[in-house]
Amino acid sequence: MNSDSRPRERLVKFGVETLSDAELLAIILRTGTIKENVIEMSNRIINEFGLNKLADYSLKELQEIKGIGLGKACQLLAINELNKRVNSLKNKVTKISTAQDVFNFFKDKFKDEKQENFYILMLNPRNHIIKEEFITKGVLDAAIIHPREIFKPAIKNSASKIILVHNHPSGDSNPSPEDLDITEQIIEVGNKIGIKVIDHVIVGKDEWWSWIERGLTR
Repeated sequence: MNSDSRPRERLVKFGVETLSDAELLAIILRTGTIKENVIEMSNRIINEFGLNKLADYSLKELQEIKGIGLGKACQLLAINELNKRVNSLKNKVTKISTAQDVFNFFKDKFKDEKQENFYILMLNPRNHIIKEEFITKGVLDAAIIHPREIFKPAIKNSASKIILVHNHPSGDSNPSPEDLDITEQIIEVGNKIGIKVIDHVIVGKDEWWSWIERGLTR
């Protein structure tokens, strides 16, 4: 490639906002192959897979793309993760007033997840967030999720109340019977030990389901 066509040089000369999607991707990938330069490779990848779909690929899946080895796959995953964290900071929620606040807090974290992830959100008496805590990964199962694992971090962080949160990778936020059973069990334990479970929010693609909004509070 001549110097006028190189994306890095074009960025310096004209500004990052003038670069095409392929040129931006080329800067991340850095090098092409013997048969195609990095711009040609970037155009091919975007045309074949779609720029917005690359974020959904795992490390192994990225390496199956022609021209993408371990190094380039790691670079793509790192860029995607940084983007998620920046978006999270821009839209950072510090106080929970509604289930939508919970959805906004977790939506970027869950965006590319292919498995269910179960968290608790610990709150102080004024509903300010103390901390989030990851509990388990995989389909919720009452035989696996022990209340001790849920309330131990809440007690350690002096939380007065908690919110249960998990995602549905299918995008459908409606609860399963198991979701409802687990919620009832955890609420009962919380009432006994004095840490109130004020909601269970299931995060879907562009929607959420809330225990309290559905009038299921006890």
